[in-house]
Amino acid sequence: QVQLVESGVGLVQPGGSLRLSCAASGSTFGFNFMGWYRQDPGQQRVLVAEINRSGLTKYADSVKGRFTISRDNINNMLYLQMASLTPEDTALYYCSSGLLSGRPQYWGQGTQVTVST
Repeated sequence: QVQLVESGVGLVQPGGSLRLSCAASGSTFGFNFMGWYRQDPGQQRVLVAEINRSGLTKYADSVKGRFTISRDNINNMLYLQMASLTPEDTALYYCSSGLLSGRPQYWGQGTQVTVST
């Protein structure tokens, strides 16, 4: 079993930056791929960024060049550094982990990011 806990709830102005963190615990077997997804009300949860154990990353086109995903395999931490934020980035952000790319098996509880003046 894997537990994921996000932190970094934030209200930030357009153009600002914010870092989300996710602490993972439990069976590290489930940490092969870790990622961040986001969800708008009434919409499907969509991939923001994903990283494997070796550090290979994948990003949604909408965040490329603005967001950076990273992980600390020793301390089982996942991060999402967000920059040049726009109101369109407002969403509930979820940390995820799983064995296969694009197939999360475990989810955090979600953390709200609001970009607004």
